[in-house]
Amino acid sequence: MACAGCGTGVDGKPSGCRSNGGCSTGGCNRLNVFDWLSNIPLADSLAPFDIIEVSFNNGSRKDFYRNVTRQHFDKGEMVTVEGVSGFDVGTVNLTGELVKLQMKKRRAEDTPEVKKVLRRSTQDDLQRMSDNKAREKEALIKSRALARNLGLEMKLTEVEIQADGRKATFFYTADDRVDFRELIKVYASEFRAKVEMRQIGARQEAGKVGGIGSCGRELCCSTWLSDFKSVNTTAARYQNLSINQAKLSGQCGRLKCCLNYELDTYMDALKDFPDDADTIETASGVASLQKRDIFKSLMWYSYEGSNKQYPLTIGRAKEIRHLNKQGIKPEDLKAVELVNVNKPKETDLGFADVVGQISLKSLEKTVQKRKQKDKDKQKQQKPDHPKQGGQRNESPKQEPKVQTQQPKQDNRHPDRHKQKQENRPQQKQGGQQNQGGQQNRPNRDQQQNRPQQQGPKQEKEGQGQPPKQDRRPPKHHKPKPSNPNNKDNNNAGNSNNKN
Repeated sequence: MACAGCGTGVDGKPSGCRSNGGCSTGGCNRLNVFDWLSNIPLADSLAPFDIIEVSFNNGSRKDFYRNVTRQHFDKGEMVTVEGVSGFDVGTVNLTGELVKLQMKKRRAEDTPEVKKVLRRSTQDDLQRMSDNKAREKEALIKSRALARNLGLEMKLTEVEIQADGRKATFFYTADDRVDFRELIKVYASEFRAKVEMRQIGARQEAGKVGGIGSCGRELCCSTWLSDFKSVNTTAARYQNLSINQAKLSGQCGRLKCCLNYELDTYMDALKDFPDDADTIETASGVASLQKRDIFKSLMWYSYEGSNKQYPLTIGRAKEIRHLNKQGIKPEDLKAVELVNVNKPKETDLGFADVVGQISLKSLEKTVQKRKQKDKDKQKQQKPDHPKQGGQRNESPKQEPKVQTQQPKQDNRHPDRHKQKQENRPQQKQGGQQNQGGQQNRPNRDQQQNRPQQQGPKQEKEGQGQPPKQDRRPPKHHKPKPSNPNNKDNNNAGNSNNKN
């Protein structure tokens, strides 16, 4: 709400917005007041009101002081006023006739006991104030630690140190009463100042801390709201709001103060609705009231055991209620038919859609190049796919390799071959060894069954693509070399013959 660079200049005037004492935005100070009588001159016989309103700590605290110096102070000027056994420095918030209204609102009386304005703030006063204000953050941290050590259930919100440093005010919140007599002694010895404890509520705490509300604006309690009225859930019920604690609560944890803003308007509108029409009787059954629509002046009813709601006008609800008092039950509610107002058709202004008709040559060239690249990629990928499919489908069509026994050719000496045939009945041991050698050979049936078992698995892998014939020439199986065991047996037979 305020300008970003607003601050205090050398002479005590705001240096950010350059308005020389009155910020035009109205947000440079919390609980700021607009003096709408400042440009209206007073009559010659009237003297200006000698009490002014001064704000401290950026508007978190305000008080009234008597201007005994008879000087003219503008809004936003820094003044030095009487304090507790010393002086304090504040900002002029309001002057003139509006101060009377503010004193009446806060119930402050114009008595001789009102504190006085000493002078305009000098450079030494401002320097001393800035030094003591810099101690407030450190004092808040220390005060919280000391209160925790004493075991007190209280929450310290803010610490305000007087401009001369002789007084420190501690603002805290607590659910119950707190005995802080021992705490005051500790604070006095720690901060070397007079200690004052002030208990505030949760709403006042939120106003001192500040923040942004759910509406997107700065909190009302930190800008203009000073008197806090009690808020109940009945205010939400009158406005037909759902009782959702998370949505109805503000940053202070209490119900939002803005629930009371429009409550009077709703209460005035609800005066036209009948109070004794919560339930009405018809021939179809008893209908109970569900809600009141003050904007459309309708009352919504529903029968027991049904979720359908019937809107009735206020006059019809009063009429049915009057008939029920006479013991008459109407046949129907005669609900109002709600007509959905369609949006007006958009008129055709004659604009043509030229998307796609206007193009640039450079863009067309790039598009053509991309299309050509895509076509080339597709051509390169097309011959690769059938090869992969063919390799997968070739496996189930591969015929199992059957080892055919061919007659073994004995290239050894023919005489030895003749002797071997003659001495066959005598070679018993050699024959047994040959049988052992034949057992080591793989069985023909096992070799034939192995590819048949692997066939279905390979067929499953090749599903989805038509099988291709294997056009490769058949492979000639090479004859296996003779068993070395037979060679040894033949040598053994020959040795026997020699013997």
